[in-house]
Amino acid sequence: MRDTIIPIVAQRRAHDGGHHHDHDEIAAAPPKIALTRREFLRGTGVLVGTIAATSIFASLAPSRVWALEMQGLSTHQGEVLLQVTRQIYPHATLDDAVYALVVKDLDAKAKADPAVRQQLADGVAQLDAKAGSDWTRRAANDKAQDVAALAGTPFFNTVRSTAVVSLYSNPMAYEHFGYGASRGDGGYLHQGFNSLSWLPDPPAGASGPIPTDS
Repeated sequence: MRDTIIPIVAQRRAHDGGHHHDHDEIAAAPPKIALTRREFLRGTGVLVGTIAATSIFASLAPSRVWALEMQGLSTHQGEVLLQVTRQIYPHATLDDAVYALVVKDLDAKAKADPAVRQQLADGVAQLDAKAGSDWTRRAANDKAQDVAALAGTPFFNTVRSTAVVSLYSNPMAYEHFGYGASRGDGGYLHQGFNSLSWLPDPPAGASGPIPTDS
């Protein structure tokens, strides 16, 4: 049985193992592709998730199901890294599909550099050891403490430095946070750039003027 999903992978063709079907070329965006179990098994792991019904992406994406095929990391390692990224850059309403973009880039680094692969594997193993088995099943407060304890380590820095770019510099994040530069309206410039309304009783004028080109 073929499931229509949104692939968070590089462009390529997919085919159904053992049965003849027309090949589906992945479109530029937003792509639809039928992936099979055989397709998944080509890589070292795969993450699969569902876009929340309340997410802004639910009405924009061609499907609520997304998948990330990995070439350097295992499925479990990808799941842990996604949750570690959520701890470092927490956004309660940001869908896992966006956090998966960070895992995608970490996986690419792991595939290209054995040292990075080992570093990430060791970091995941260290977290699993704290849980006694699977760190993703650990309580939320414990996860927060575990990740905070890793701050400054090479593992933490690799995830953080990758996430700060991958998590925010993509069309899905732009849509979620209201960054409109891709539509030519100046990004956040006129959408709260100089507003400190999120602070309690901000001093008058503390936000400063909106910057101009002049």
